[in-house]
Amino acid sequence: MKDNRPGGFDLAKLLAERGDERYELHARYLNHQLPRMLRTIGFDRVYERAQGAYFWDADGNDYLDMLAGFGVMGLGRHHPVVRQALHDVLDASLADLTRFDCQPLPGLLAERLLAHSPHLDRVFFGNSGTEAVETALKFARYATGKPRILYCDHAFHGLTTGSLSVNGEDGFRDGFAPLLPDTAIALGDLDALRRELGRGDVAALIVEPVQGKGVHAAPPGFLREAQELLHRHKALLIADEVQTGLGRTGDFYAYQHEEGVEPDLVCVAKALSGGYVPVGATLGKESVFKRVYSSMDRVLVHSASFGSNAQAMAAGLAVLAVMEDEETVANARRTGDLLRERLAGLVDRYELLHEVRGRGLMIGIEFGRPSSLKLRSRWAMLQAARKGLFAQMVVVPLLRKHRILTQVSGDHLEVIKLIPPLVIGEPEAERFVTAFTAVMDDAHSGGGLMWDFGRTLVKQAVANR
Repeated sequence: MKDNRPGGFDLAKLLAERGDERYELHARYLNHQLPRMLRTIGFDRVYERAQGAYFWDADGNDYLDMLAGFGVMGLGRHHPVVRQALHDVLDASLADLTRFDCQPLPGLLAERLLAHSPHLDRVFFGNSGTEAVETALKFARYATGKPRILYCDHAFHGLTTGSLSVNGEDGFRDGFAPLLPDTAIALGDLDALRRELGRGDVAALIVEPVQGKGVHAAPPGFLREAQELLHRHKALLIADEVQTGLGRTGDFYAYQHEEGVEPDLVCVAKALSGGYVPVGATLGKESVFKRVYSSMDRVLVHSASFGSNAQAMAAGLAVLAVMEDEETVANARRTGDLLRERLAGLVDRYELLHEVRGRGLMIGIEFGRPSSLKLRSRWAMLQAARKGLFAQMVVVPLLRKHRILTQVSGDHLEVIKLIPPLVIGEPEAERFVTAFTAVMDDAHSGGGLMWDFGRTLVKQAVANR
């Protein structure tokens, strides 16, 4: 049979011939520490296909995804509506990215996004969450004429230089100085905010309404009072909704959990992509955009080569349509409440389980020092080697024994973060709770493979010092 593909490239053939080399190729040409880490913790699985909230290996075993690509797969993998939209936009052969015309898809996606953000007026499309943050930082500085951005301890806003300057975790910042001269305050510390605003040089405060690292929500009333203080000092509020936006917390945006909060700039990305095409968006007020783009001479003062590309815009439009048709936000709230309540009910049962917190389908499970002598000595052994090892000990059997993919919520934290696809329901919640209960039972028995693996992690941590 004649091959009708243009040219000589055959992707399926290439994958069939060399797909088994995946870990070796990565070790040789990409980040060589990644395959090493995956093998150390037993995560070097080979997944053959994926659909919705599940992966399958070559033997047909299913794996429940409670990570969603760190929140990218809001609708799960390969949603048929998003797939069809991408086929359609490719088949349309649009005159995309000419740079000197106005295609309809960016305007249509901006219109749909702004419908969920009625106090905002305009959108800039880039290619990622960190680029959305970079845009917000630049716009805030220009619109206010002030240089300094405030951010919160333990925040994560991205890893490019500007975003890194407002990253509250030293582990990401170390070795990349000099960064921009921005200033950290504690999440919820209004006195620190007043003090910094009093210096007269603050352009904005950027904040995650629920911090991804550790899953800590802003205290009740903080965002509204911070907004009032900022505006009094002619500074802006930037909401980083890259992970929390588009339904993750049970509202379209996480800041909407607090009445009266209307950020001047909002950053979104991740789930807007449908899991296919990188995209980021910075939504803002008319006054901010009109100051940045104040004349025709400044028409390209901030732009992105691949921003507003047709594939990304089509994916975003399809995602928002699916979210409306399938009531994704309501499902995230309902399923998240169920999962969080079931897990919180285990806190009194297990002395190693300290707290369950979060909103919607963004849930943090924190472990803490046990009370019994036998478990306390083992906990101390892990803490002495490296904080965060116990949480990793929980993550590993969840995958190995129960085929559930999770991860810790940050380095040196005894917290697991659940950010599954927003399409999961009661069966997936029950599967996770059952598996987690079994792992906790094993951990509290004081023996078995889990603590043997703990000793392996301790040796690895000591060797890496």
